[in-house]
Amino acid sequence: MKSKTPFYDFPPVTAKEWKQQIQVGLKGKDYNDLLVWDSPDQLKVKPFYHAEDLQGLAERHIKSPDGWIIGQIIDAKDAKTAREKALEALEKGAESLYFKVEEEFDLKDLLTDKELSTVPLHFEIPFISHSFTEQYNSVIRTGKGPLFLHWDVIGQLARTGNWHHSMKQDLEMGVGLIRGQFGIHPFSVDGTLYQNAGATRVQQLAYTLAHACEYMHLLASEGKEKSFRQPVFRMAVDSNYFFEIAKLRAMRLLWASLAREFGAPEDCHIIARPTRRNKTLYEYNANMLRTTMECMAAVNGGADTVLNLPYDALYHKENPFGDRIARNQLLILKEEAYLGSVSNPADGAYYIETLTSQLAKKALAVFKSIEASGGFLSALKKHVIQKKIREQAAKEQESFDQNELVLVGTNAYSNPEDRMKGELEVTPFAQKRAEKTLLEPILEKRLAENMEKKRLEHE
Repeated sequence: MKSKTPFYDFPPVTAKEWKQQIQVGLKGKDYNDLLVWDSPDQLKVKPFYHAEDLQGLAERHIKSPDGWIIGQIIDAKDAKTAREKALEALEKGAESLYFKVEEEFDLKDLLTDKELSTVPLHFEIPFISHSFTEQYNSVIRTGKGPLFLHWDVIGQLARTGNWHHSMKQDLEMGVGLIRGQFGIHPFSVDGTLYQNAGATRVQQLAYTLAHACEYMHLLASEGKEKSFRQPVFRMAVDSNYFFEIAKLRAMRLLWASLAREFGAPEDCHIIARPTRRNKTLYEYNANMLRTTMECMAAVNGGADTVLNLPYDALYHKENPFGDRIARNQLLILKEEAYLGSVSNPADGAYYIETLTSQLAKKALAVFKSIEASGGFLSALKKHVIQKKIREQAAKEQESFDQNELVLVGTNAYSNPEDRMKGELEVTPFAQKRAEKTLLEPILEKRLAENMEKKRLEHE
């Protein structure tokens, strides 16, 4: 029914008319020079967006999850301790468990409680063996919740510069898992590495997609591309709220586009976690503000599972208090802020839709360039990927060093009385690997490391 109240009878205003009003307010100053800025991803960001900006955009339909899951990371050094931590995490509000397995142990000892068999379980492992996969098979037969296996051999090469065993053996074992013969979600691509090493969002998207495409080519060569379940993308999120929402949405668009080329499932599972790159040792409580913003972006960007980073993770070992605070941040977002009550909340937002489309378009161009030059593995072996990320990381580091990029408590508003030397239970700094590598590894490094080292030396 049309309202008869004159107050609601506003005539439509075009983008041109809005811009004209802004230009009047600028009093002769240049609109583009003053109000349009360039992002690190080389996107032109305007001061306002209009419905007209959605016209002519590429496909915008993004299938987001109906809800998101609160995950809890658990360092699984042994079965007994990991089981105790897992049960406590579930009791305190976790909805999914992400085990970082350091060495092989009997999974039956870990999963003896039925509570653990009914929730989504993730296992990130640095190894693979026939005995472990046999154990996994038995877990699948008895478990009721979804199971995810994160064993990314190409990610291992990118991160360390070496294969686990050899290229042939690792790829054969990796593709064997992805075929889906174990009835789990074993197609896992680690995109967190590129973000934590300093890549732009366009690079993160392009490299993660090219990384996944290597597996697709291997599966296609065996005629097995339709036999696996939805892939899992692990993504790191920083504090640039709207851009990170757009990044996760663009990842779904890019994967769907690639999947159609191979006749593969177009849906994917995204695990999002806060980046370590902008976290600080001094003024560590600011990390809670950063991770809250990043988890909000992950939820509104459509992540399926969100894993938070404890505020003290840089310098403390895993501890109940840090885990509790990290988990409670997610509980507050879900139960008190009601984030996630609406599926795909960013859908139709002029600014975010435009960013999503622009990021996806630019990332697709970079991806096509990688494929045309031989693919992701070839680019790694030629050190092209490493060089691009290193160059971008250096630019970002220079911006931080010149105080253009601000981290509160470190290069701005720092407290000279802070003392952290006695708090270090683990090293907060990147460690160089001593072993010989086949190729240059992609190295993660935080922006504040050099400044923090100097402060520690002078405490």
